[in-house]
Amino acid sequence: MGAAGSGKTTELVRRAREAAQCGPVLVTASNAASLEVLRNRLSGSAASLLSLEQIALTVLGDGKENEIVDDVSAALLFYKSAEPLLSLEWSELLEAQVDPEVSGLRMPQRFLDAAFRLFCKLRDSRISPEQFLQTALRGAASFYGQPPNLAQPELLYYTKDSYRDSLNVDPNELQRQYRREVDLAHILARLYRSYLDHPVRAGCLTSRDAVAEAVNASQSDAELGRTFRQCYPLAFIDDVQVLTLAELQLLQALYGESLEGVTAAGDRQSAISTFRGARPENVFAVEAERTECIQQRRSPFAIDAACRHLLGESASTIRSSDSEIALTLFRATTRRAEARCIADHVAGLLAKGSSHDRIALLFRSVAQVQLYRDALLDRDVPVQVAGDLNVFSEPEAVDALAILWFLYDPFRHDYLLRVLSGAALALADSTLQTLCAEPPDAQVPLLELPEGDAALDRASRWDPIHTVRLGWSVIRGDQDARLSAVARERLEALRVKRLGWLEAMQRLELPQLIRNVWSEGLAQRGAAGSARAEYQQLTLQRLYDRAVRFAREHPEGSLGGFLSYAEERMESELESCEIAQPADVVRLLSLDSARGHEFDHVVIPRARAGAFPRWYVPDTFMYSPSLGMVAKENVGDARASRTAKFTYYMFRTKAREAYNREERRAFVYALRRARRTALVTACERPTRGVAAPEFLQELQAAKLPGAIDLTDRWSTGQAVTG
Repeated sequence: MGAAGSGKTTELVRRAREAAQCGPVLVTASNAASLEVLRNRLSGSAASLLSLEQIALTVLGDGKENEIVDDVSAALLFYKSAEPLLSLEWSELLEAQVDPEVSGLRMPQRFLDAAFRLFCKLRDSRISPEQFLQTALRGAASFYGQPPNLAQPELLYYTKDSYRDSLNVDPNELQRQYRREVDLAHILARLYRSYLDHPVRAGCLTSRDAVAEAVNASQSDAELGRTFRQCYPLAFIDDVQVLTLAELQLLQALYGESLEGVTAAGDRQSAISTFRGARPENVFAVEAERTECIQQRRSPFAIDAACRHLLGESASTIRSSDSEIALTLFRATTRRAEARCIADHVAGLLAKGSSHDRIALLFRSVAQVQLYRDALLDRDVPVQVAGDLNVFSEPEAVDALAILWFLYDPFRHDYLLRVLSGAALALADSTLQTLCAEPPDAQVPLLELPEGDAALDRASRWDPIHTVRLGWSVIRGDQDARLSAVARERLEALRVKRLGWLEAMQRLELPQLIRNVWSEGLAQRGAAGSARAEYQQLTLQRLYDRAVRFAREHPEGSLGGFLSYAEERMESELESCEIAQPADVVRLLSLDSARGHEFDHVVIPRARAGAFPRWYVPDTFMYSPSLGMVAKENVGDARASRTAKFTYYMFRTKAREAYNREERRAFVYALRRARRTALVTACERPTRGVAAPEFLQELQAAKLPGAIDLTDRWSTGQAVTG
């Protein structure tokens, strides 16, 4: 045990290497990023490196066919299983046993998203649909049968003025909310069963499903655990503070309640996933021999002092050797100025000889980091983004999908406009306006379909006045006479290419077809060999890998199937991208993808409320083993926007405060990734720090030794250099 940077993983790897010289050894970690770090450190060792998912599949054995799918695929399968609910086909709904007027169901997609997140947590906690329904009904009866004092001063003071009306309820209103909650519990229990009965029972398992099924199998058949323990009598596990209850129970099913033969490394202060299912309190409650790693081996004094200050701990004595500035703080007036400052800082570090792969920008989430990425690319700094990034939404990926849509369906005008205005054709706005205009010859048959073009056979949905005009102008050349010579030449070349692609569709496999279309139809971003061109190639490679995977999983899949698959995933918030080669790039990482990694220089942008830390936004409904379901929205004949139970639950659990404490630990964990320097930035004015803390403001106010604030210096025109 010990803080981040105290040498836990180094000691774990040393012990694993020694044990592997004497017999079989299993090494694992609770997340993919830490597992990759262990793989690099154990290079050349005889130890077996397995993920928890692979351990679960090993326990389940080869006799049971299982397909591991990601959360996006699992969510899509779940949505299909929930279609009878959305179409009101359930017998309970038809017989009026359950009222569909429940919290969140007015917005079906949001309701299903929240339900899927809840079911993931239930699987991580190994709570079955029957247990869920039983505890939900018991919690509802307990709360509404003997409601707490909703007029107590502490509760009223804690609740925002705009939500205090939710506490002004009479017995009739409480009874109405009780009935809604019971109906919600029944609907969710039914949905949970459908999730287990369709994707999971069919063998389509996520990692958490595989772990849960392996726990069930090993608990019902003790021989499975003994067989596994004979193969791997010793196990070494890193980052155990991120283990879910199901993952811990899997390890205990294999190695006993006390985890005999297991060496684990962990840190309570690095538990930054409890709101997603991690249960460090259960992990650290296991009786074990503990070794404390006290000395900080990674972070310079200034960064260590900043981490201790944020956690409310006292800093160690200042050493004379720590006079060098290691922590830089900066607040910009705008996000663009903040991104420019960071780009200057990184460029300065590189100019002084730092390696690209020793520099990282760490975010709580990389879903919206395009501004910072582009600022670095403008300085010709090669970058790579990894973490909760949706590759299908990247501009380079949307361009690549647009040219494929033009081949498959030229009447998807949202994508066609992107093709026409993109770098490959670069048609002017006036040309696009001409292409969308009325045809000059009224006798031209608007709905005539060219023979041999299967993509044009889908005419039933067309609006002959608006929907097809642009597509026909591009495909058939209705407006060519009104275009400039340059525009006409480019469109004619595009038509010739499309005819060639249509012919290639009949003889090429899907991945090869996609590669051909991209090579002929996409323009290179930036100069050859530039950072922007390299980033485009990385994005296209990631998208191409998804196409290869789709073709492997759907041997009969078509281009249209892949494009529909891409559109579904483009809308998902569950997409992610792992760190990929090449290695000599500056990385922009979400905190989860940076686990276990360390860098010489770390930049933490957007250190302000709403970004890092993120705002606490409670889900549509939550689940408590003691209180049952807690619905946020009041529905039906409601007089308030929030339910009384939700308002009371927020007061009783102090969920927002617990969330902010976790975000504080996450920020400290990000700072601890730095070996030499750290730059913390934000933009605009800080908030008051009531709903969420302002970490940059706290560090600026602390006046820590070894830290420098460059806000005033930047505002006077002096650049921040490495």
